[in-house]
Amino acid sequence: MKKVRIDQLVVQRGLAPSRAKAQALIMSGAVQVAGVKRDKAGELVAPDADVTISAAMPYVSRGGYKLAHALDTFGLDPVGLVALDAGASTGGFSDVLLQRGAAHVFAVDVGYGILDWKVRSDPRVTAVDRTNIRYLEQLPPLGTTGDLPDQQRMPTLADCAVIDTSFI
Repeated sequence: MKKVRIDQLVVQRGLAPSRAKAQALIMSGAVQVAGVKRDKAGELVAPDADVTISAAMPYVSRGGYKLAHALDTFGLDPVGLVALDAGASTGGFSDVLLQRGAAHVFAVDVGYGILDWKVRSDPRVTAVDRTNIRYLEQLPPLGTTGDLPDQQRMPTLADCAVIDTSFI
């Protein structure tokens, strides 16, 4: 019997929606094979191996753990706030803000189509794709797509900002 990668097996079994999510679960130590924790996504196992997940990921990416820890450590509460997530990527920080009651999140990233569907489809989120935070002069109006021409933009103010960027 030909062995398969653990991350592929986790997806095939429906334990994670994508390989990226499966890899995150594996690296976080949440995946066991025959009761033994495995933390290497590329490890090969039998296709009929007993694979279990000890805990589902609470956020759309591992980045969520960083922000959750910071909010808890510093006693910050985003309830009711309009937030700017600079360098949103897949939306781990945005997801934490939403789960903790943020009124709205502007998810800004230079990439396009990276934001996880769970976050992107939340009505409290405005995805501002293809935008380098260094050049963002104002936020689009609440409830818009973020792709409006400059002359149609009305400034929206954010109450707080979270930032996870590189190469700035």
